[in-house]
Amino acid sequence: MTGTDGARQKPRHLTQLGDVHDFLDEVRLRPGMWLRGSSLRHLESMLIGYRVALGVHGIPENFDFWSPGSQGPFAEWLWQRLGRSSPLGWAVEIEREAEAANRPAVELFFSLVDEYRVERGEAKSYRSESRSLGDR
Repeated sequence: MTGTDGARQKPRHLTQLGDVHDFLDEVRLRPGMWLRGSSLRHLESMLIGYRVALGVHGIPENFDFWSPGSQGPFAEWLWQRLGRSSPLGWAVEIEREAEAANRPAVELFFSLVDEYRVERGEAKSYRSESRSLGDR
């Protein structure tokens, strides 16, 4: 991926990440490293683990991708956008949508996350759109 100035974005060390969206920026930068077989179900499992770790360690963070007892705000937004819901979760449904559209599932996921964040009034998730490498 390249930044707004055309320079290639460099991976950051995990200690430089501030929240789940920073983590997702790293996944977007190198999905093959993070996601075996480009599986969104693997990503969903990692995000659930991330959320569990937040709870275990008492770390407050707005988390859109899963909460105990619910699929989370991102899934609720996705169900409205797709006009249906699914007990299987957002990862399975995005993979199905991507297959039907003949599009990589990871690409579709990040496109949807960007749309979700824009609709919620948040900055676009990919860091190259909102800050340069020197800002961190």
